[in-house]
Amino acid sequence: MSASNREVLCALADLPEQGSARLNFAADTHGHGLCVVRRHGQVYAYLNRCPHQRLPLDWVPGQFLDITGERIQCAVHGAQFRIEDGRCLAGPCRGDRLTAVPVYIDGDQLLL
Repeated sequence: MSASNREVLCALADLPEQGSARLNFAADTHGHGLCVVRRHGQVYAYLNRCPHQRLPLDWVPGQFLDITGERIQCAVHGAQFRIEDGRCLAGPCRGDRLTAVPVYIDGDQLLL
């Protein structure tokens, strides 16, 4: 699929390095958007839905990271997920994973 056929999520500059954002996308059937984390030059995206109760992860819109900035943390019950692969490391869904969504960087844009 060419870059012109992909959905533009945001300008890369709008996604803070070492930070997170909630991004909407056209095919979102749950209305929670994506949990997107930019870290060490990489971008990781997951459905904004905890595997435990299927509720949104963010504390406030776009804030997904724990106080250390090292893990994604669910606002509902505190489950913690590894940023790089979405694996739950602590909490009631330990061993489960967030649903990864492939995103692409094209120039200065983040694409779905």
